[in-house]
Amino acid sequence: MTQAEIVAEIAQETGIEKVAIQATVEKFMESIKKSLTKGEPVYLRGFGSFINKKRAEKTGRNISKNTTILIPAHHIPAFKPSKTFVNDVKKNVK
Repeated sequence: MTQAEIVAEIAQETGIEKVAIQATVEKFMESIKKSLTKGEPVYLRGFGSFINKKRAEKTGRNISKNTTILIPAHHIPAFKPSKTFVNDVKKNVK
């Protein structure tokens, strides 16, 4: 499902204009990005958590040049679904 499909579905179910919903969805995603950039997790009860995961420093390989490179420690965004979300998916996806 794409962002446009989400906007269209919400507009159909609520009767709100697509432009307003599009702006709301974009602001929502922007708020999550901003929070994670600051190092603050986002908790949405019943849905899940957007968190930062720390990746340790590691050695990588460039196979074409046969060299090793050092990849520094860094953070990546991650999503952890809530237990109710996981259970709903387990029960309903076929």
